[in-house]
Amino acid sequence: MPRVSERGERMPQSPIRKLVPLAEEARRRGVKVYRLNIGQPDVPTPPQALEALHSIDRNVLEYSPSAGLLSLREKLRTYYHRFRIEVDVDDIIVTTGGSEAVLFAFMACLDPGDEIIVPEPAYANYMAFAIVAGAKIVTVPSSIDDGFALPPVERFEELITPRTKGILICNPNNPTGYLYTRKEMEQLQRIVKQYGLFLFSDEVYREFCYTGAPYISAFHLPEIQEQVVLIDSVSKRYNECGIRIGALVTKNEALKKNVMKFCQARLSPPLIGQIVAEASIDTPADYMLATYNEYVERRNLLIDEINKIPGCYSPIPMGAFYTVAQLPVDDADAFCEWCLREFEYEGQTVFMAPASGFYTRPGMGRDQVRIAYVLEKEELRRAMHVLRKALEAYPGRKNPE
Repeated sequence: MPRVSERGERMPQSPIRKLVPLAEEARRRGVKVYRLNIGQPDVPTPPQALEALHSIDRNVLEYSPSAGLLSLREKLRTYYHRFRIEVDVDDIIVTTGGSEAVLFAFMACLDPGDEIIVPEPAYANYMAFAIVAGAKIVTVPSSIDDGFALPPVERFEELITPRTKGILICNPNNPTGYLYTRKEMEQLQRIVKQYGLFLFSDEVYREFCYTGAPYISAFHLPEIQEQVVLIDSVSKRYNECGIRIGALVTKNEALKKNVMKFCQARLSPPLIGQIVAEASIDTPADYMLATYNEYVERRNLLIDEINKIPGCYSPIPMGAFYTVAQLPVDDADAFCEWCLREFEYEGQTVFMAPASGFYTRPGMGRDQVRIAYVLEKEELRRAMHVLRKALEAYPGRKNPE
């Protein structure tokens, strides 16, 4: 028998989705599963988006240009201007979700063996796409003790080698909810400029910043404009994950030419998704504000409830709609599996993502989980009550100090 690829064997399982079969088995047993594992919002998609979908009257659903519909890119340019991100239409390349933007950025910037420095915990698919590109993720750990702030810049500099090509951040951060400060972003600017690196900046969650401090985009750093590769998506801000529309934004002409070759190879991003995304940019401010306020309330409720559970701790996330929480368990992977396979409380259980999947260093995040607060408030409250009961019953629990 032929052997499958080593690349495929090295690909990590998704910490977000790997337990889905167990959740489905629990559901079939009649157990209500509170799905806190994935960033799938339950907020309705904007009416403008759904109306555009229902009103499609084309006779042919044709290929779009490889860079995406011009009308969508023009609207995106206007959208970015609202956030003081000044780019031209030709700087915007539409992708099949933010995931393809990350993959194409890696494929276009990195050669096999090149390295990218990433603060961890980090979105697990970064590691997966680096493997596809033949590149290596080099991690610098952040700590729950200081809310997962950016590690000292000296830690980044210690990791730079002749193969280092870039630094990757997610701001606001998935999975931690941390929002990088202006000072931290300026420190990154210095390193990127000094060592001639790319700064890959995943800014999918910019609409969800819960602090009085301003959101700082990588494009707000004036000294490295040509070195910034911005990753974006419409999935989260308009609650339309299934349309699979994202964007790669860069002012680097050589990089744009490289990215376009990959875009042409996959022909075009989804036409119907682009039509819906374009209409979504007209979503009224009151919808966006109501969504924002809902997440603030959910965050406050979740953090309050989880920190009341003996032995549990979560810092207050300042952005996105995730938090990484520490639990009084020996092994969060085993605990999350046990919750779905063996535990129920009054016919209910919880589904969380083990945080170990967001780290590359063995042993890190072993007692942590990522929780997505994407359920409405009463559901979240009940889920935290079920989590408390699960921790009380779990045989591998630690005794809270």
